Amino acid sequence: MIDRVTTTRVIYLGGLGRSGTTLLERLLGELPGVVALGEVVHLWERGVLAQELCGCGVPFPACAFWRQVGERAFGGWASVTAHRVLMLRHRVDRTRRIVRIAHRDLAEYAQAYRLVYAATGAAVVIDSSKHASLAWCLVASGMDVHVVHVVRDPRAVAYSWGKAVARPEDGRPMTRWGPARTALHWTAQNAALELLARRGARVTTVRYEDLLAAPERTLAALVGELGLAAAVPGLPFVDGRTAWLGPSHTVSGNPMRFHVGRVELRRDDAWATGLRDGDRRVVDALTWPLRHRYGYTEAAG
Repeated sequence: MIDRVTTTRVIYLGGLGRSGTTLLERLLGELPGVVALGEVVHLWERGVLAQELCGCGVPFPACAFWRQVGERAFGGWASVTAHRVLMLRHRVDRTRRIVRIAHRDLAEYAQAYRLVYAATGAAVVIDSSKHASLAWCLVASGMDVHVVHVVRDPRAVAYSWGKAVARPEDGRPMTRWGPARTALHWTAQNAALELLARRGARVTTVRYEDLLAAPERTLAALVGELGLAAAVPGLPFVDGRTAWLGPSHTVSGNPMRFHVGRVELRRDDAWATGLRDGDRRVVDALTWPLRHRYGYTEAAG
């Protein structure tokens, strides 16, 4: 284990899955000095234990980047460490425990993440774990964290969670949720991140729809808010509605984490015609009033 933890800035992408966090992470990861890590909350189970693919396309144990991180942080990845962190996560990192996040095991749990971040050697890392509870843990432990709260229309999110999508890692279907469950999780995660901001944490909200409507303008504003504007003159990897993405070393996340090369930055509004009327009414009822707070009225967008 490394003896001294250097100060590493953490950009934490929070929100409910299928809200565009992977795309935003990949874009921010193109900035000089910024390293995108993927969903670090799943590193222990899916990376260390299950040995799934890194975003670079090779199994986690064979990835030189993650092998070096493990050696610096813990003297090498070991199942005993992963199981310990997972046990601590069950004790500490739960949405229902946010109001009492000062758990006796919080310091040890947060330290595992602190060591991973520092071991990358990067000045700034992006953790797209999404979970509001982990954001609370990192902030409560005193880390230098700036939370980017990513929001998407809950009806679009519900439609996405209902689709059958194969995991590139093993071909198995990704988790599917019904509209009611998705709506309840959407409300819970966004409300928790709103509360975190009210408690004084640095939280910047970005709407998926705004990012895709005006990619350069929205991304430039966010880069400025995060204090990263001085790192790069403009955004050379974005040209209008087109972006170019290099390889990444992300653990877990949307299949887009494997994409390298050109990507078109266009909204997916298939939900507007694909979401059944009954499902839409359920989502509308369970996500009000936050849905209106974020500007999502009855019409798409």
